[in-house]
Amino acid sequence: MHSAHDPYVRVRGAREHNLKGVDVDIPRDVLAVFTGVSGSGKSSLAFGTVYAEAQRRYFESVAPYARRLIHQVGAPKVGEISGLPPAVSLQQRRSAPTSRSSVGTLTNLSNSLRMLFSRAGDYPPGAERLDSDAFSPNTAVGACPECHGLGRVHRTTEESLVPDPSLSIRDGAIAAWPGAWQGKNLRDVLDALGHDVNRPWRELPAEEREWILFTDDQPVVTVHPVRDADRIQRPYQGTYMSARRYVMKTFSDSRSPALRAKAERFLSSAPCPVCGGSRLRPEALAVTFGGRTIAGLAALPLTELAGLLGDGPSTETARVLTEDLISRIAPVVELGLGYLSLDRATPTLSAGELQRLRLATQLRSGLFGVVYVLDEPSAGLHPADTEALLTVLDRLKAAGNSVFVVEHHLDVVRGADWLVEVGPGAGEHGGRVLHSGPVAQLAEVAESATARYLFATESAPTRRLRSAAGWLKVGPVTRHNLRAVTAEFPLGVLTAVTGVSGSGKSTLIGEITEELDGVGRLVSVDQKPIGRTPRSNLATYTGLFDVVRKVFAATDQARERGYGAGRFSFNVTGGRCETCQGEGFVSVELLFLPSTYTPCPDCGGARYNPETLEVPYRGRNIAEVLDLTVESAAEFFADTPAVARSLRTLLDVGLGYLRLGQPATELSGGEAQRIKLAGELQRGRRGHTLYLLDEPTTGLHPADVEVLMRQLHGLVDAGHTVVVVEHDMAVVAGADWVIDLGPGGGDRGGRIVAAGRPAEVARAEGSVTGPYLSRSSPR
Repeated sequence: MHSAHDPYVRVRGAREHNLKGVDVDIPRDVLAVFTGVSGSGKSSLAFGTVYAEAQRRYFESVAPYARRLIHQVGAPKVGEISGLPPAVSLQQRRSAPTSRSSVGTLTNLSNSLRMLFSRAGDYPPGAERLDSDAFSPNTAVGACPECHGLGRVHRTTEESLVPDPSLSIRDGAIAAWPGAWQGKNLRDVLDALGHDVNRPWRELPAEEREWILFTDDQPVVTVHPVRDADRIQRPYQGTYMSARRYVMKTFSDSRSPALRAKAERFLSSAPCPVCGGSRLRPEALAVTFGGRTIAGLAALPLTELAGLLGDGPSTETARVLTEDLISRIAPVVELGLGYLSLDRATPTLSAGELQRLRLATQLRSGLFGVVYVLDEPSAGLHPADTEALLTVLDRLKAAGNSVFVVEHHLDVVRGADWLVEVGPGAGEHGGRVLHSGPVAQLAEVAESATARYLFATESAPTRRLRSAAGWLKVGPVTRHNLRAVTAEFPLGVLTAVTGVSGSGKSTLIGEITEELDGVGRLVSVDQKPIGRTPRSNLATYTGLFDVVRKVFAATDQARERGYGAGRFSFNVTGGRCETCQGEGFVSVELLFLPSTYTPCPDCGGARYNPETLEVPYRGRNIAEVLDLTVESAAEFFADTPAVARSLRTLLDVGLGYLRLGQPATELSGGEAQRIKLAGELQRGRRGHTLYLLDEPTTGLHPADVEVLMRQLHGLVDAGHTVVVVEHDMAVVAGADWVIDLGPGGGDRGGRIVAAGRPAEVARAEGSVTGPYLSRSSPR
């Protein structure tokens, strides 16, 4: 039995996902890095086992009633873990933030600023004190009534609703109206109301045009339709709806993305005329602090805000609240994010900025004696930002915490006190601990995939650089922090776009569209999920599942029973298990405990009914085939060309370890991006294609990066153009052309600092990327 003050977290018999009964001891109060190739099982050990068990133990101490209100991960498959303190997880969740989510709400700094205005603000004479909620645009008491706290209003204009005023209403002058019967009905109603629907729009009196387009009235009138010879059409009661009312109703209420998109074309967005874009009611905007409104302070860069707060009113209440705010802003500035403002919308932040904001919030929490489990905190970070990150991780450790990091970035791995390598391969070829000890000792581990890169002595091989087949001009772009930036991208080569987080890289490549001369076909491969429910998986997304179902439907037994391809889908009635409706699991309500998911009692998680599972193909039923890894399936379907081709492309981008039926919800952003790339690679490519990839190496081990880059170079060799936004200097050094943005982030960035061959950018003055690139560049 270990003492209560055991200096190690001791894991025994971990079997989560692909872990093969792992035993490992990890010291506390250190920076421990978990590494290994993608899919080796390192996240299963750090998150699925260590963090999940720490969370489970904590919840055991919480009242059962409160427990059901908290999202819990299930109990991990592990024999025993001892010496485990409470844990805090910082995962790479790329949630879908709304326009109401901002830097202020994410860091809780907005709460402190609102409290400052509520308690220590300067109120107009006779005005009553406002609660802090009255200073929030996200509450009913604070939001501007005109724009509902959004700061912008959507308006329609006569020019947008009627693009061609030479047409009559009968001929479709009001382009915003729906087509088919509904549009005809509105025209007939207008006719019945006495308006001339056959006269050109521009010839109608101005007040008549105004009423037709913008009235809020909805008169009801008897319509006598024009009769067709072959149809009897009876009179009916028709209700009129103006063009503006129809557009606004469709935009706000329609569930059809296509209809909403069409309605949006007729809307123009402008700052709210009532609040001027500040999102708040006049009562809140009448309160000031240091002569500024809360909206004015929220729009300032954090470094400037901290300075102004120090010069504000000197009452005791103001002093206590401003000191608290300044101390909360300090860690955000320390992580290099002082250029952000509190009102900056979360959707406009890069992944690296989001991750560091979460870290800054944790730094301020002042917890000690806990295990922080971080999921690739360097993802989306420039090497310069990674140095700031290591400083922060050291501070978390110095405060008396254990920091467990799942990481591929070699600088973070080198900075570890303790290294755990899981491997040697991915999926069923991984799941073993190859090394647990000091970093230097990894050099002696023959099976390690990391050692070759960590202790590399020879420089990267030189490669002959390709020449541009033409140039693509983008810009001038003025968006976010880019100010009239013009860039030239060479065609027929591999271009890397670099720069610190927030310098404007994603904004710049977002301006590349198919309309530009020289693009041809455009394929943008991002890291958004391939599906939001467990029903979407690797096989369904790639189209592989359609072929597999046809293969099963073509077997003798399926033909005898009259089973078509639809019988082998778990998404429709017929072949699926109806108890769980093809989900494979059922939710069990436990009254005061949170709902728990268990394998379906009827199909045992197979998702199909017994009759469907009786049909075999080469000794395996459909559920067993979905459980195969890509690698195993490639052997199983070697002589089925349509399946083999899809599987080959998945293997080519290093995804051989994923299961065919792996739910989309279990895939990382990097895996989703590579699945999309594989989907593109398996299509027959005709003509020139421009591929845009935003940080394709995120979440990849250096060994997997090599596999991916072989594919991207292959695309260029086949005559296509590839543009990648990238922080991995090994990838940048292997590019043909580099465009470096900066020099800083936010207002301190947004311009092109250097452009040219990697060796030229490595020597460029004023480039933050240059010094890091010169270490990796073979030339």
